[in-house]
Amino acid sequence: MKVMAAHRSEPPSLTVYRLLRRAVIEQALKPGTRLPEDTIGEQFGVSRTVVRQALGKLESEGLVETKRNRGAFVAEPSLEEAQQIFEIRHVLEKEVIKRLAQRISVNGLDALAAHVTQEDRVLGKNGPVSIRLAGEFHILLAEMTGNQVLARYVSELVTRCSLILAVYGRTHSSDCAVDEHRQIIAALADHDAERAMEIMDHHLGAVAGRAELRDEGDDVESVLARYGKELAS
Repeated sequence: MKVMAAHRSEPPSLTVYRLLRRAVIEQALKPGTRLPEDTIGEQFGVSRTVVRQALGKLESEGLVETKRNRGAFVAEPSLEEAQQIFEIRHVLEKEVIKRLAQRISVNGLDALAAHVTQEDRVLGKNGPVSIRLAGEFHILLAEMTGNQVLARYVSELVTRCSLILAVYGRTHSSDCAVDEHRQIIAALADHDAERAMEIMDHHLGAVAGRAELRDEGDDVESVLARYGKELAS
């Protein structure tokens, strides 16, 4: 399969990294799933060297772990790690809200509103994309602070939370999540940092510490074939 033709503007390893990362964020590749280099290479039409580079980048972000003599696996966070990640995410996202409430622009508010419109379009229609867009809302907020270090840390935590949510079930409705995003935007528009942080606290707290194992997903080859289709077009 010649899958890299549509992505010649970036290194093949970056393309593979982006696709695998998205598959993890959208919970198509579940925590604990083995990621065989040969299978990934075959599905995406790249060498094992390219695959190793992509997996190495994912490992540096805490999304993949390499086990001695067994290969790479999608990281599988413990409950303790999950609680720690949500704890620090609370702290960092409060800082994001505090900064944005002081100086968010009209263009910034419009961009957030446009993102929530995207969330609305897929709500109840495409669960994996809903999961990804929900996380990207928080990353967009962090990027708007202009602090690249803060944005990078928030992005990593949000992505790792996708792993957590794949293991520990989310019991509240996606409708609630989208509505809370709107409420956050409204509070930021009013420059009401206290209200925005209160909503964010509730928003993040709703998913933390609720253990409910999910059913196993598709096998890794089926998932990779699905994500590789866009590269062949």
